[in-house]
Amino acid sequence: MDKYIEIVAYVMFAIVGLCVGSFLNVVIYRVPNKMNLAFPASHCTTCDYTLKWYDNIPVLSYLMLGGKCRSCKQRISPRYMLVEIFNALLWTLSVLMFWDSTAEGIIYAITAAVLSSVLICVFFIDLEHMLIFNRFTIIIAVSGLSTMFTDSFTEWYDHIIGGLVGGAVFLVIYFGAILILKREGLGFGDVKLAAAAGFMLGWQKLTLAILLASVVGSIVLLLLKLIRKDEKNKEYPFGPFISAGVLFALFFGSPVINWYLGLIFG
Repeated sequence: MDKYIEIVAYVMFAIVGLCVGSFLNVVIYRVPNKMNLAFPASHCTTCDYTLKWYDNIPVLSYLMLGGKCRSCKQRISPRYMLVEIFNALLWTLSVLMFWDSTAEGIIYAITAAVLSSVLICVFFIDLEHMLIFNRFTIIIAVSGLSTMFTDSFTEWYDHIIGGLVGGAVFLVIYFGAILILKREGLGFGDVKLAAAAGFMLGWQKLTLAILLASVVGSIVLLLLKLIRKDEKNKEYPFGPFISAGVLFALFFGSPVINWYLGLIFG
């Protein structure tokens, strides 16, 4: 890729990623609360102060305001700034990992950036509300139509297998928990998310994503139980761990799997 075009791509994706990250904060707050994404204008949830344009500059406004509302001085969650930073970093990483001179590389980089934003929404909404909305899983599944033909690591049928296997495995866990434990072991939103992620990633990278989600999730939830002494049957969201696993597999799945296969087969 021409060096000038490469630099422009990095800068543009980083800037647009920051701006999109600001919008993601609106999505994360309003979708679970069944609010319109466009109206009313962005405002303080404590005093209803309508934010001016200079209060909405990604990252900078948060830092200049000291993480507080300009009007009522109520503390603003650092999540707002973190979402903007994470989204910008993931959009930049999309260029670093996938952008090249081919149409497939450009399409895959753009798809990876969009998927990163969707998974950030899934992560934070499920973390706070234990809900995974169909609109997000649909976007992830539809993106599989793009990755199916632009992912150099997998064949198109690997994505179909991934969707079927991801959905089937989680469906078995879902109904198995109900039959054995007499309660849900995970939400049905997790089942749909796994199926959509499998269709988007392909079965190989989905396997890595679910493995990471399960291992990290088990460790984190065990520590939470020990530290907070939560009751035995307390429910925790699994969507954030699936989202993080899918993001890792999306960006690093191919080299990690190739490395692992190289260790096995020399």
